[in-house]
Formats: sequence, structure tokens, C-alpha cells
Amino acid sequence: MSFIEYKGFGGVTLFADLLGDENDPAVLLVPAPGQARSVWRDVAEALVLSGRRVVNLDLRDDDGGADLNAHIEDLRAVLAQMGSRPTVVAAERGGWIATRALTIDGAQLAAGLVLVDMPVDEDAIASGVAGRLALPTLVVRGGFAPAQCSAVSDTFNAALPVGESADINECDLELAADRNEALLGQLLEFLERRQPREAMEFKAGSDPRTLRDAMGCFATGITIVTALDGKGMPVGLTANSFTSVSLDPPLLLVCIANTAGTAPALRGAAHFGVNVLQIGQQPASNRFATRGEDRFANQPWAPGQTGVPLLGGSLVSFECQRESLHEAGDHFILVGRVVRAQFEPHRDPLLYFRGKYRRLHFA
Repeated sequence: MSFIEYKGFGGVTLFADLLGDENDPAVLLVPAPGQARSVWRDVAEALVLSGRRVVNLDLRDDDGGADLNAHIEDLRAVLAQMGSRPTVVAAERGGWIATRALTIDGAQLAAGLVLVDMPVDEDAIASGVAGRLALPTLVVRGGFAPAQCSAVSDTFNAALPVGESADINECDLELAADRNEALLGQLLEFLERRQPREAMEFKAGSDPRTLRDAMGCFATGITIVTALDGKGMPVGLTANSFTSVSLDPPLLLVCIANTAGTAPALRGAAHFGVNVLQIGQQPASNRFATRGEDRFANQPWAPGQTGVPLLGGSLVSFECQRESLHEAGDHFILVGRVVRAQFEPHRDPLLYFRGKYRRLHFA
């Protein structure tokens, strides 16, 4: 077992136990506010023996009256920092934190959700939280104690789009050890169905997130694509779908989402720039990937010979004349003829692999 630190909401440091092989499917264990992560210790060790990678998380200190929103943003931040989508398993009031955290882009952050002994929260039920959980969810009653038999109302269960439930109390268990075994059995059955240990497979028409995860196994660099809009103002966005095409003539391409805010400007631009990022430019990558940000604020840049914005400090900056544009599903392919390139060979690239920033490691 080792320890890991995550950055939570507002820069708070969150601690977790890290157990198991990094190549096994991940499970994130979440206690209730005020509980220590030791509540999950026996379950965590058993999950590792069953071939799972376990992150056993501590929430921020609740003595200071941390509000629910802080816990929710903490959990979303932790999930964003994990290299793969885990199944989230939450205890008691931690279940409501996980439920709320995963109602927005839940399928992008987690592979499944297990709620153990979650108490009734009538406000959350009335707001329709359950109906917005677009990922497989298991509700377990009586996982820790018989008193939790009616912990969550049937209204919540019925509203889950992809939900199922298990009542351990029906097993008539008296010993805590037996109840622990029953809980583990329910967890493993759910995990084997929803996040199997064998290789994941995508087939046409199935979960597009699985395809996205498969694509994410190809390590890439990160670029910021820039241009001037119709008013002569600089625009740009982060993109990692970039490749060289030809040396003679000198061509490269980038793939741009049709839904990107800068897509119209890039579609109409006669020239554009591709800035390949180095490890010190991770903040720029985040800023140019976030909607609503003033992306060029405090960002050094200068116009190239064609006028396109080129970012200072980049590993490479390519200045391109538009060669062609091709429609491709929910993206378009922008092919550029390189008219100028500047590069700094002594810097290391900023890399992206399985949903996380990476650095070069030399053998």
C-alpha cells in the first residue's frame, strides 16, 4: 500500500491509500463526511485480492463545517485527476456527495456508482438528482448495519435510468464479518458486470465513452491551435488530434470539434498557428480548454509573419496557410501548409495519456 495526494476544490490537499496493481480496473472508495477512510479498509483489501486497483479516499476535514458543495467539487477534482474512469463506491452521506458530483458529465468521470446505506435526502430526491445519473448505479441497503434497511426511498431507486438495488438485510445476517462478506459479494458482482477485468471492447453502436477510453490509450502531445477571427481578434483552443501529413509539400493537420466555440473562426481562417506545448505550459492547456476563459489574458504571444497569434515559450510553433478542410463526423479536419516553424529543442513536451497529463520518462 502507498499514499497519494490529490488537489481538491480551492487547492485543498486530499489524501488516499493506493492499493493494488495500476493495470487493474480502478475503484474509488468514498467515506461519509466525518468518517475516516478506515471504514473501507477491509473492503479495500478484499477488492485488491479480487483484482482491483483501489483508491481509498479521505474527504476534507468536516470539523470546520465544510459545506456539501466543497465536498462535491473535491470529488469531481479527484476524478478528473485519475488516469481512468473508476467505479465510485460511497458510504452513507458520502453517497449524496457522489450522486450530486456525477449528475454532470458522470459518464465522463466514472464507470459506475455504488451507494451503500445512503440516508434519505428528501430535497435531493425532489430535485430529480437520480434521474440525471447517466451511469450504472447500484443501491445497497444494510451494508454496514441492519438499521440501514430502509435507508433510501423507493422513489430514488425507481428514478435511476440505469439502476439496481440489493438489500443485504434480506440475508438475515447477525455477524459484522458476514455482513462485510455479503457487501463485498454485491460489489464484485456489480463490478464484474459493469467493469470487467478482461479487456474492454467497443462495438459500433455501443457506449461511445468506451471508444474514447480506447483512443486515450494512444499517448499524444498537446497543441493550442490559434487564428484571428473576423474582427482581427486572437482565438485559440487546446487540441491533441494533431499530426504531420507530408514533408513535400510541408503539410500538417488538426481535428477540431464542430461544437468548439472557436470552430467558426478556424473554419474561415486563411492562416492558423499550431503551438506544441512544453511541460511548463500545462496552465495554458487548461485555460485554452475551458469555456468562458479570457484565453489570451496574461498569455505571452506575438503575431507571426501572416499575423496569426503564436504563443511564447512553446516547444514548437507552426505557422500555416490553409490547404484544405474536410468534414469528418462531429469534427472537421483542417489541413495546413507550413510556411514557417520555430522550435526549442532543449525543452520537454507536455504529454497526454489516458485522461492525464504526463511527462517523458527515460529508461
